[in-house]
Amino acid sequence: MTTRDQIVSWLEKLSDVLTDNRDYLTELDSAIGDADHGINMKRGMDRVMEKLPSVADKDIGNILKTAGMTLISSVGGASGPLYGTFFMRGGMAAAAKEELTAEDLLEVLQAGVDGIVQRGRAQAGDKTMVDSWLPALAAFRAKLDEGAGETEALQAAVEAAEQGMKETIPLQARKGRASYLGERSIGHQDPGATSSYLILKALLDTLEST
Repeated sequence: MTTRDQIVSWLEKLSDVLTDNRDYLTELDSAIGDADHGINMKRGMDRVMEKLPSVADKDIGNILKTAGMTLISSVGGASGPLYGTFFMRGGMAAAAKEELTAEDLLEVLQAGVDGIVQRGRAQAGDKTMVDSWLPALAAFRAKLDEGAGETEALQAAVEAAEQGMKETIPLQARKGRASYLGERSIGHQDPGATSSYLILKALLDTLEST
């Protein structure tokens, strides 16, 4: 069971993780993008941290929707609208909930990823953040179907996201700024797939430590 306080802790943890990985994400983005992914993600989460105290006592849906709206309004490039949509859609799935079962958590993540896919129109293999999210969701669902608990299912999701992230390296980008490079995008890890992995890993680390 994931509590409201754990969701708040997840966002706080994510802010720290994205601060720590700002230069790494920007370095990845400098090879195939605008060299601003890490900077933009840190800026967005800084704004989320400013807003978080005002909604920390609200329901989970409210907290996630506030995070999403803040990212959309404060992050440039493609990542702001995409991750903003992720948290807003996830928040809609968690509307009025004070805690989430494992199935609820999957529903939140699925709704968020559906939002990313709808907004970005990316498919598996396009060398985007979707290449981390889709295998992660499949692994999460498969573990729950086997009767695993929330943490075990999330561990499988994180491992699948990491593998999906690494598998973007040999791909040629077919979406976003990187697609303009054609074959020159091959050989580089996608920064969006990387930040997506970090988001899931931060969630797992939060649930395991609280």
